[in-house]
Amino acid sequence: MTDFDGEFSPAFEIAEPAVWRAPIIFNSPHSGSVYPNAFLNASRIDIEALRRSEDSFMDELIDGLGERGFPVVRVHFPRSYVDVNREPYELDPRMFSGRLPSFANTRSMRVAGGLGTIPRVVGDGQEIYRERIHIDDALGRIEALYKPYHRALRRLINKAHQNFGTVIVVDCHSMPSVGISRDEPRRPDIVIGDRYGTSCASLIPDTIEEALAARGYTIGRNKPYAGGFITEHYGNPASGLHTVQVELNRAIYMDERLRQRSARFAQVAADFTLLADALATIPLGDLGPFQAAAE
Repeated sequence: MTDFDGEFSPAFEIAEPAVWRAPIIFNSPHSGSVYPNAFLNASRIDIEALRRSEDSFMDELIDGLGERGFPVVRVHFPRSYVDVNREPYELDPRMFSGRLPSFANTRSMRVAGGLGTIPRVVGDGQEIYRERIHIDDALGRIEALYKPYHRALRRLINKAHQNFGTVIVVDCHSMPSVGISRDEPRRPDIVIGDRYGTSCASLIPDTIEEALAARGYTIGRNKPYAGGFITEHYGNPASGLHTVQVELNRAIYMDERLRQRSARFAQVAADFTLLADALATIPLGDLGPFQAAAE
């Protein structure tokens, strides 16, 4: 299960335009759908169950933005194999044979829920593995897939920040149309997550909400998704580093049961283009770095 070069070619892609229209990066970390055979053989559930964790087709919805001057990042390996929207070592001791490294975070809420860097369950709570996997396998995935992705993303962010003085990362995800709990209210079409105002300037989610509401979408903020590791880790508004998570309700662009694009798919992709255009109109001077303005 460690022949990563043979399984993923490449593990992720960055489509960078020759000329950047604005310092706005669109990132799809959970749409990967290349499943290693050894992983499938080790799983107690079939590939259709594993795919419930995917943000299916999210990478396709943003694919055309590269032609409009916006960098696009897409991951090919599935989040059920290794999840790049976690800390590098959020590991559940119950999953592994062998000794975990002393620096592993074994007590996070995400680990408790089975959704660590190497997930124990898929999105609907089904256990993935038949038996424990060796810790060396998990660490190999992190070294070969997780770390190169984050190094490349950081280089892209730093390039934008150096060239423009600020950067916006739009972390693109999708969510099931209904939650696991029956008590959860109906989910809106879009949920914007900014870690409750800490990962980006308020102008960014306000612009996203205005642009998408004008297209008829219902909008929520931070519930049930406020943003994961990527949003939290790369967001530092005081330094001009802004990250925002955008969750699309899958029912607006796909048939969740059949996992097929719906008739609205092309329209949703076109609306993402309008969203990118709206974000590109934000004056860069309004995005910081704010510590300079306060001096």
